[in-house]
Amino acid sequence: MSAKAISEQTGKEFLYKHICTSAAVQNRFRYANVTAETDFARLAQEHPWLLTERLVVKPDQLIKRRGKLGLVGVNLDLGGVREWLKPRLMKETTVGKAKGVLKNFLIEPFVPHKQEEEFYVCIYATREGDYVLFHHEGGVDVGDVDAKAKKLLIGVDEKISEDSVKKELLTHVPNDKKAVLASFVVGLFNLYEDLFFTYLEINPLVVTKDGVYVLDMAAKIDATADYICKAKWGNVEFPPPFGREAYPEEAYIADLDAKSGASLKLTLLNPQGRIWTMVAGGGASVVYSDTICDLGGVNELANYGEYSGAPSEQQTYDYAKTILSLMTREKHPDGKVLIIGGSIANFTNVAATFKGIVRAIRDYQVPLKEHEVTIFVRRGGPNYQEGLRVMGEVGKTTGIPIHVFGTETHMTAIVGMALGHRPIPNQPPVAAHTANFLLNSSGSTSTPASSRTASFSENKARVQSSPAKKAKTGAPVAKATTLFSKHTKSIVWGMQTRAVQGMLDFDYVCSRDEPSVAAMVYPFTGDHKQKFYWGHKEILIPVYKNMSDAMKKHPDVDVLISFASLRSAFDSTMETMQYPQIHTIAIIAEGIPEAHTRKIIKAADEKGVTIIGPATVGGIKPGCFKIGNTGGMLDNILASKLYRPGSVAYVSRSGGMSNELNNIISRTTDGVFEGVAIGGDRYPGSVFTDHVLRYQDTPGVKMIVVLGEIGGSEEYKICQAIKQGRITKPVVCWCIGTCATMFSSEVQFGHAGACANQASETAVAKNAALKEAGAFVPKSFDELGDLIISVYDDLVAKGVIQPAAEMPPPTVPMDYSWARELGLIRKPASFMTSICDERGQELIYAGMPITEVFKSEIGLGGTLGLLWFQRRLPRYACQFIEMCLMVTADHGPAVSGAHNTIVCARAGKDLISSLTSGLLTIGDRFGGALDAAAKQFSKAFDSGMLPMEFVNKMKKEGKLIMGIGHRVKSINNPDMRVQILKDFVKQNFPSTQLLDYALDVEKITTSKKPNLILNVDGFIGVAFVDLLRTCDGFTRDEADEFVEIGALNGIFVLGRSMGFIGHYLDQKRLKQGLYRHPWDDISYVLPEHMSM
Repeated sequence: MSAKAISEQTGKEFLYKHICTSAAVQNRFRYANVTAETDFARLAQEHPWLLTERLVVKPDQLIKRRGKLGLVGVNLDLGGVREWLKPRLMKETTVGKAKGVLKNFLIEPFVPHKQEEEFYVCIYATREGDYVLFHHEGGVDVGDVDAKAKKLLIGVDEKISEDSVKKELLTHVPNDKKAVLASFVVGLFNLYEDLFFTYLEINPLVVTKDGVYVLDMAAKIDATADYICKAKWGNVEFPPPFGREAYPEEAYIADLDAKSGASLKLTLLNPQGRIWTMVAGGGASVVYSDTICDLGGVNELANYGEYSGAPSEQQTYDYAKTILSLMTREKHPDGKVLIIGGSIANFTNVAATFKGIVRAIRDYQVPLKEHEVTIFVRRGGPNYQEGLRVMGEVGKTTGIPIHVFGTETHMTAIVGMALGHRPIPNQPPVAAHTANFLLNSSGSTSTPASSRTASFSENKARVQSSPAKKAKTGAPVAKATTLFSKHTKSIVWGMQTRAVQGMLDFDYVCSRDEPSVAAMVYPFTGDHKQKFYWGHKEILIPVYKNMSDAMKKHPDVDVLISFASLRSAFDSTMETMQYPQIHTIAIIAEGIPEAHTRKIIKAADEKGVTIIGPATVGGIKPGCFKIGNTGGMLDNILASKLYRPGSVAYVSRSGGMSNELNNIISRTTDGVFEGVAIGGDRYPGSVFTDHVLRYQDTPGVKMIVVLGEIGGSEEYKICQAIKQGRITKPVVCWCIGTCATMFSSEVQFGHAGACANQASETAVAKNAALKEAGAFVPKSFDELGDLIISVYDDLVAKGVIQPAAEMPPPTVPMDYSWARELGLIRKPASFMTSICDERGQELIYAGMPITEVFKSEIGLGGTLGLLWFQRRLPRYACQFIEMCLMVTADHGPAVSGAHNTIVCARAGKDLISSLTSGLLTIGDRFGGALDAAAKQFSKAFDSGMLPMEFVNKMKKEGKLIMGIGHRVKSINNPDMRVQILKDFVKQNFPSTQLLDYALDVEKITTSKKPNLILNVDGFIGVAFVDLLRTCDGFTRDEADEFVEIGALNGIFVLGRSMGFIGHYLDQKRLKQGLYRHPWDDISYVLPEHMSM
């Protein structure tokens, strides 16, 4: 949501810090916070004025009219404050319908003043600008300020002035206070704008000869502006409404939401309740809550929440386990129900999100059965059949009763089943996959013939889009009646290849002549061409870095679809409106600050541009054009008959619910003519009436469906238009959010605009008004489909709609990646891996999550064991590996590998090149003897050959014994690296048979020559064989295989890489120049005839 209430203390802190006014604001930062844990002695030390001044104390928990409720202690000393708090602090009280505990109080200095020195001021946001309300008689008895107060509208992008404040607001204020109040109100308004407030009320505002005192304050800020205001806001805490506790689980989900591109919401209403929900979609979540309350479940409804925006499997798992944990803490005598519902998804892979839920159900299967939980599932969208199958399977394997339903079942039917109001039917068989669209069997690459070119009732004449009419500068420009046609061309802002491909597939199945996407704009990797499919054929679509190039090269484009992020959507949209060719912009991003959205709306109205969004999936005109992911995958497009026009047009706020309307309308009528989701924000770019009036003026539309919502007053404009005769076509309308009036405390639903600020904005009031005006209004969302059938059948009976014969849908190819996702095809993988998996939420090494790697403290040796040997090695083995890496890390600059690295570094080469040149010298003569030594000694030992026999055999064959011999070290000058390793191995290894054998060989070779010792390479080779054979982690064949495939040389390569990198950095640090070998160190041995 966007507008969130803040505590009085936070609001005053913002005001005292940031207000800029010539008025003397008194008592700045003089407030103290009191909770049950407060130490009053320490509080008095921190705020010495508490001991010297008279005080006011009041709860700071978003409670309105505290004075009327006797919740303000006035003119007390600190002792009096403590006495006043005793019967109130941590005590339950009732405010309206809400019961809550008073736990947070604010103490401030008492300000002696007269009644005539009290004033009222309030600033609040509307679509057209910000209203400043002022009344010269403030205080506890201010009454109905909407009726009494003076109002001043500051339009979007307009500035407030002291003169206008004096003239419009301060007419009843004494002259000696006008200047002070005018300066304060202007400063307050500028603060309100700069810190993105949406509501700010001060009552009373006291003005005395000493200055201005802010006594009581209530405020809301636009939480979506956090990325702009973070420096000024700091870390803001948003308290819950009075009567609802702040639960740690809510904070946990809010934190998940903040870190995710998806939407995750959770509000606990009654943790002891038996009805729990886990609903996908902001609009759908409200509909399910409505239906539960309509069927009498309001007192048992435990939570409100939603997940949407394609959360990952891990995010869905975290969300689901939180809900399952909460619902399995207290038993209910009637058992519990969990409703996993949702509308038909547009782009979320249902099977993928259900994997997370299934994991959580498996983890909680025991407590779920103990608490007698029954689960009801209804979902649609991409790959939903697989999701439902998996959900049904987990019910069978765990023994938990899980009933699953798809799009053949009305969205909220499972609520009636869960609450015992309707029988649970035998589940109909569902398709094994979501591939209801088929491959083009003809093999033709041409666009399929159109199955129907117009709606059932419309003439077959081509409908061209009507351009916006030009008007005089400064005046609003009339907007187009027809937004999309079969020839509409668009530009997509953002690298959204999946959405673009979906649009092209829709175009193809609608028999369009050309793709609807002319170009893409992406500032980061633009100015290239991106490959897409047009049926079977591959085509290229240009991608531009800047908007101007795209507009210049594609003058036929009149629609922009913006997938810009919430941070860049404002700038990119304002830039787009500079180009007169654009008459429609769809803004997909959610979370754009309201102040920015209002500026977009103002500019769009001035230029005659229709805005769809923000916070929307877009819209669709069957047979013509679809925005982005609207309508979902092709199987849903075909199932809902969106490839050809029908007679019913709809407008909705919710994207998910718009797809549900596609489903309902296709099942109850001849189909959709056009549908638009205007978005869930408080100020959508276009409103219901903008589209309903378009539909009224469109001949092909015969009836209109509107899915309204709690919050705002746009539905009343529909009422007015019906009463005035401006709308004559049948309108079926339902406003969701009827449950809100049944809750004891305020609940902010999934959409930012879904919150009633007054009685007229409730869904119940709007549904009643619509019915009274003459719209067709069902009793509940459950009956919406039945009412649509009734109205449609009546129109058919009257001959207004003449259904045409249905033609089979055209075929379209399926993407390879999606076909594989659905399990329709198989292909051998190009690579196989068994050591690492980075695909999930957490990196996994050989089956061990990275968090566990660190928790277990297995170190570098243990990590190497996982990645090289696919084993969790014992502690001593991990230590031995690390010791080997340490002793092989370097052996000075003279050895060939280090020498090469140094020469390369001094030639100016980079780190990778220098390291590689050193590594390339590793072989049998330098460092690569580990494998060879291990193989030679193992073969001799395993064949039963005595050490002397082995030495004699190698001598006879003229072969070197690998791992024996050193240029510098000898029996008299032992290599300490070998000695360190030997001590560790002898002390920790279970058996050292091969090492003992190698040491016996060393005795023979050193008797011949003292430097023929078992060197570090040989020692590591034979000791590693002992490790592999005796640590109980490998079979004998596995141990031998690791030696054979060269695993042991990897120890030297990895260890010595550290030294080579050290030499490279050393040469760069010393700034050594190009190396040239000196002549006197080279023996020139040319042939005599050449030298002569």
